[in-house]
Amino acid sequence: MQKLTNKEEEVMHILWKLEKAFVKDVLLEIKDDKPHYNTLSTIIRNLEDKGYVGHTAYGNTHQYYPVITKEDYRKGFMNNAIENYFNNSYKSMVSFFAKEEKISADELREILDMIEKNK
Repeated sequence: MQKLTNKEEEVMHILWKLEKAFVKDVLLEIKDDKPHYNTLSTIIRNLEDKGYVGHTAYGNTHQYYPVITKEDYRKGFMNNAIENYFNNSYKSMVSFFAKEEKISADELREILDMIEKNK
């Protein structure tokens, strides 16, 4: 799975939300730093080249749709982050968030309960 740029990732979130969209539909969903129509079209075609997006042609117009699910992308993204930033250690990742106070003791207990129930 190839790494996406921030703008490509933003476009993917829009396509996951809309499920099917023309370039103009995607453009309407972008709130900040709107690219030019042609730039957005290029970004979407790059996503297609990377295997993230497919299209249905209607004459000269294309309707785009995600080929990769948000869940599959999330798994790949998280696995890559854990490998690159936490030396493949989920313990290191969780302790990082605990030290940063991004996860509470109650949330950790909930996670432990989920782990215990899956055994």
